[in-house]
Amino acid sequence: MEKYEKVIFRKWSKKEGVGIIAFFPKIPSDNYGYDMLSYEHIGQHGGSKYELLLRATHPAIPSEYADLKKELEHIGYKIKVGYRATQADLRDRQKSVKCN
Repeated sequence: MEKYEKVIFRKWSKKEGVGIIAFFPKIPSDNYGYDMLSYEHIGQHGGSKYELLLRATHPAIPSEYADLKKELEHIGYKIKVGYRATQADLRDRQKSVKCN
């Protein structure tokens, strides 16, 4: 069975920048699982704070994020489009950084 990654696509507000950002609410970008992995055409992978992203962006529609989705699939991601990060996503992110 293939593993799909939940990806949320958002569009930067005009004062914050241009373009679309994708973020992966289940993949941590820090050692504690508070921040999540993000991806943009320029800059590519990075870390993002969900609360800050929500303030600086708004939901993207499929025609706006189609190119970025295609780029992510081209580099190997199997995508399941999501629309919001949940508490369960945060728990999964934090569990994945815990040492056993």
